[in-house]
Amino acid sequence: MGSDFKSIPLIDISPLVEKIDDPSMANDKDLLQVVRLLDDACKEAGFFYVKGHGVDESLMREVRNVTHKFFQLPYEEKLKIKMTPQSGYRGYQRLGENITKGKPDMHEAIDCYAPIKPGKYGDLAKPMEGSNLWPEYPSNFEVLLENYINLCRDISRKIMRGIALALGGAIDAFEGETAGDPFWVLRLIGYPVDIPEEQRTDTGCGAHTDYGLLTLVNQDDDICALEVQNRSGEWIYATPIPGTFVCNIGDMLKVWTNGIYQPTLHRVVNNSPRYRVSVAFFYESNFDAAIEPVEFCREKTGGASKYEKVVYGEHLVQKVLTNFVM
Repeated sequence: MGSDFKSIPLIDISPLVEKIDDPSMANDKDLLQVVRLLDDACKEAGFFYVKGHGVDESLMREVRNVTHKFFQLPYEEKLKIKMTPQSGYRGYQRLGENITKGKPDMHEAIDCYAPIKPGKYGDLAKPMEGSNLWPEYPSNFEVLLENYINLCRDISRKIMRGIALALGGAIDAFEGETAGDPFWVLRLIGYPVDIPEEQRTDTGCGAHTDYGLLTLVNQDDDICALEVQNRSGEWIYATPIPGTFVCNIGDMLKVWTNGIYQPTLHRVVNNSPRYRVSVAFFYESNFDAAIEPVEFCREKTGGASKYEKVVYGEHLVQKVLTNFVM
C-alpha cells in the first residue's frame, strides 16, 4: 500500500500509446512525463485512471450494455454457460458462488481466460484447460468481447512498457519470458440489488488485491461502488470518470519489483438502488513464468529478495480452485 492518498490520480496516456513502440521516441519529453506519472501513481496509490488510451468511449459503453443484457436474461438461459471444473472454470457463476476470504460475494459473473490447449503447460494448467463459453444472447457478445480483449491487451502491454521505464528497466522488461505471451483474464461482473435477505452480505466483492501485473476496469458511469484503501485504512471511492479505465497493479508486480510497487486493497460495495456492472481485464505474466525480484529492483531495495519466486500459473490455479463454491 502506498500513502494516505485521498483521491486516485488521472493520467492522460496518449503520448505513451502513440510513441512507446517507436525506439526513437524513448526520450520524448511528453512520453517521459507519462512515465513519471505512472511511477508516482504506482508508488502512492497503486491505482490510477487512464484517458487517451485509444478505446472509443462508445465501445466501452457497448461492452457494459451487452453485459447488462446478459445478466437480465432468465436464470435458465444464463446457466447454459455455467462455470464448472469441466469448463476449465470458465463461464457463468451465480450470486454468492465467488468467495473472498471465506465470505460469499454479492455478485454474478462470467469468467473468461486466455484459451489453453490440452497439454500446453503440462500438468501446471490442467485444471484450467479449455476455451471460453460465450452466450448465444446478446448475439454480438462473442465478436464484441474478443475485439475488446485484443484492445485491452494492447493498452496493457503499452502501459507495462511505461512501467518498465518508470522502474529504470529495459522497455521490454515485461516481454520475453516474463510476459511475452501474457495470460489474461476477463471478468464481466454484475452487482444485483434485490438480493434475498438470507443470502445477503454487505459487500459486492470483499477486500482483496489482484493476482497479476495490471488490471483495467471499465465500470458503469453513474454508480460509486469501487473503493480503494489508503495507508490509514480509509476507503476512497474510485468515482467513475466516463471514458476512462481504472487501473491497478497486482501481486506479480509486487514480487517482480521487490516491493517497490505494492498492490492496494480494494473492494466493491454497491449501495445504489440500481444494478451495476463492471468489466475487469487482468493482464498477467506468461502462465508458466517464474516471477521473482529482478536484480535492478533488488539493488534499489537493499540487495536482498523480500519475496520468494512464484510461478504465476500455480498462484492462479490455487486461487481459482479455492475461490468458488459450486
